[in-house]
Order: sequence, then structure tokens, then C-alpha cells
Amino acid sequence: MKFSGLKGDSNHPADLKTVQETGLRLHREILALDDEQCRMRRQGTAHLVEVMNDYDLLPVMNFRYGSHLEGNKLASWVWEKRFTQNIADGCWFGCTLSCAHAVDNFEPKTGPYAGQKVMIDGPEYETVAGCGSNPGIFDPEAVLEINFYCDTYGIDTISFGTITAFVMDCYQNGILNRERTGGLEFTWGNWRVACEMLHQMARGEGFGLVAGKGVRWMKAHFVKEYGADAGFLDDIGMEGKGLEQSEYQSKESLAQQGGYYMTNKGPQHDEAWLIFMDMVNNRLPTFEAKAEALHYFPLFRTWFGLQGLCKLPWNDIEPADNAQQAEPNKVPEHVQNYLDLYTAITGESIDKAEMIRQSERVYNFQRVFNLRLGHGKRIDDHPPYRAMGPVTVEEYESRAERYDKQLKERVGVDPAARSTEEKLVILRKFRLDQYEQLLDAVYGRRSWTPDGVPTPEHLVAIGMDLPEVLALVSKYL
Repeated sequence: MKFSGLKGDSNHPADLKTVQETGLRLHREILALDDEQCRMRRQGTAHLVEVMNDYDLLPVMNFRYGSHLEGNKLASWVWEKRFTQNIADGCWFGCTLSCAHAVDNFEPKTGPYAGQKVMIDGPEYETVAGCGSNPGIFDPEAVLEINFYCDTYGIDTISFGTITAFVMDCYQNGILNRERTGGLEFTWGNWRVACEMLHQMARGEGFGLVAGKGVRWMKAHFVKEYGADAGFLDDIGMEGKGLEQSEYQSKESLAQQGGYYMTNKGPQHDEAWLIFMDMVNNRLPTFEAKAEALHYFPLFRTWFGLQGLCKLPWNDIEPADNAQQAEPNKVPEHVQNYLDLYTAITGESIDKAEMIRQSERVYNFQRVFNLRLGHGKRIDDHPPYRAMGPVTVEEYESRAERYDKQLKERVGVDPAARSTEEKLVILRKFRLDQYEQLLDAVYGRRSWTPDGVPTPEHLVAIGMDLPEVLALVSKYL
């Protein structure tokens, strides 16, 4: 069905004047500040690549590392030169932010469109990091090719990138070989092999049929068929709740580990992107502060989806004086913009507390729905260890100065007389314990049981006390 004749008041807003005034304020702010902040209008989210690489947060080689000497080959200025700037935004026609970009007249080298001129939507940061640095591919043309075919086949670029990196890691560790992959040699950076796996996925054949079932399935398959070490695969298989992790290196941000793995739908960055707030700006020094952030931000971000609104005007362009606000990471002026729009459209006046409460009802219902499906408890909220710390001797020694300092200052262990293997064990025990303490703090803040189940009292308090919901949670008390 098509709709024509769309106008500014087609949804019959209660207060059109406020809608227009709020929109004009956002428009002016984007035009004035975007170029000096995130350059979303020029680069989309690709502006993040060099930032993540500089802060050791870019996923490299299945999240082993957080930066690479070739990282700048995928930096934002590389993509800006390729983006077509004079076409309508592919997300919403007329949007001032206009962050969606495209690459025109690209000629794929593989697959059914080889040699033809095609248009590619993107790439965005997640695609660059997932299909580029994570499998060790630092060729922008290769990233574009993978981007195009993922879109063409309807395959998510984040899942494909993390799947490819996991497969390559398994190949490097001898779990896979050319016999088991049907002749495909999954060495780091081998983009043609990655593309061949992608084409096989689409055709439903060969090793692509194996990889297309995802990291969780492959872990169990490799243990059963090849006698692989289940513990090692659990450590390096970057998935939670069956979903492949999105493309941020979370080893040094406990809050981001929670933001990934305490989610209702798996480790994606939609609910809580807390890396900079926690690790770089050190605004979450205590478990209580981390728990408050892991209560508020997933709920606030849930609200965008409930209302059908874009999040980018919230924190990708900030008011010039935002750093001086009491809670700058919440971008309070922009939160008020959303409240003003909600009231102007619906005629219902709500405050910031009710905004969060709206999401809290939905978020807790989602958690209970997971319970109904046999999931949604503490055991389901644990990350693979590589999301928390170094798994191998090689990983530890690549950041030895950092890890040795942490052992000395945070754990109270002198690393000088210990082997790397011993230090790995000690650091792992410390980081696992830290995460358990985080779980306790977050569950407490969310009014859940120590096993991660919403309490009946809390469900009543937030107005999510449907009889079948209360009956279900009562089974876990």
C-alpha cells in the first residue's frame, strides 16, 4: 500500500506550533554543530572508526585486540571520499541530519553482480568494524563488496562480521582446516574467502550453510564433530543469547559488558553504549553508578523504539553547553525536546520519570517473555570471557603493561615473579568476580531477584501486573 499527500499535520498533532518550533530548534542545532562534533551529515557513523582505533576499542581479529596499525585504512576520511553527497537521504527524505550515505558505481569482483555497476547503502561504523577490522580486513574495497552482498542477500553485516571473525579464529587455532571448510582458507584478512562464504550462505550450500547458523550453533557443532575444547570456544565465541556481539571492544569497560550481555535481546549497542562514559570519562566509578546507568539508558533507548523516533538528535549532536549540565551524558536539553514532541503530538503531558516508566513496563514485560521461553535468568546474562578480558597468552602480552598494572593496583598481586599463564588466571578470576558484583548491583536497581527475575512487587508498582505475568514470575521466587 502506498500513501500520498503526506503533510506536516497528517498525524493531527495536538499542538502543531510546538512541533514546528522544536523541529526548527533541532534543525538549527544540527546545521551549526554537526561539522565540529561528529560530522554525521558527511560521514554517518563511519566517523567512529579512527576514534575507536585511537582508544583501543576497535574490534580486531575476533575481538582479540582493540586497535591496529592499519586501522586508518578504514577511517572516516576514506569513506567520505567515496560517499555520494548529492542524493536524497535513504532513511527519511528531507531529514536535516541526513546521515545515511551511499557509494555509487561500485563494481563487485565476486558473486552474481561481478563487473556490474551497483549502489551500496553505507558503510556505517558497525559494517566497517565488523566486516573490516574484526576479521582483519583492512581493504575498503573489500568492505564495500561485503557490505553490498550482505544487503543484497538480506544478511546482517554485524552478525556476518562477527561470524567471519570467529571462523577465522577457529581456523588459526586448528579447529577448522581446509578439509572441514570445503577448501576455504580462512586466514586473517582473506576477504575473497569471506565473500565466498557469504555467497554460499545465500545459496544454502557448502561451509556457508554451517557458518550461516551462527556462532552459538557452530560452537556446539565444532565440539561434537571435531572434539574442540568447549571452554575455549565459549571464551572466543562472541555471542550472547544466540546473537553475535556488535562491534565495540568491551574488555576495559565493565559497564559496557553489562550493556551488552544484560540485555533482553543479546549483545547489541542499542540498549546501552557506555564505553566512553565508563572507560574514557570515568563517570561510573562505583557499582552503584554503573547500575544506575544500566537502569536508565536501556529504558531511555527503549523509548525511541516505542515512539518510532530516531536517537541521533539525542546525543550525536549535543548542545554547545551540554558539558556544563549536571548529567551531560543524558543530554537533558534533548530529553526535554522529546518530551515536548510527545506532548505536542498526543496532547498528553508527561515528565521525565513517566517517560522512563513507559519503557520500564515494556522492558520488564520483555524480560518475562524471555522467561516464558526458558531464558532470561542470571545464567543467560554472562558474556564470553573475551568480552571481559584476555583469553590467550598472546592477548595478555600484547597489553602486558596495562594488565600488569591492573594486577598490582586493583588485585594486589605483584606480577613481577609470575608467568603470563599465572597472571591470566589471576586476572580472569578478578574480572569474573567484578562482573558478578555488577549483576548483583544492576538486578537490585532494576528491582529484580538475584537470579534476574522481575519481582511481583515491582511489576505491580510499574503497572505491568497482568495476571499471567505475575503467575509466571511467581514460579521463580
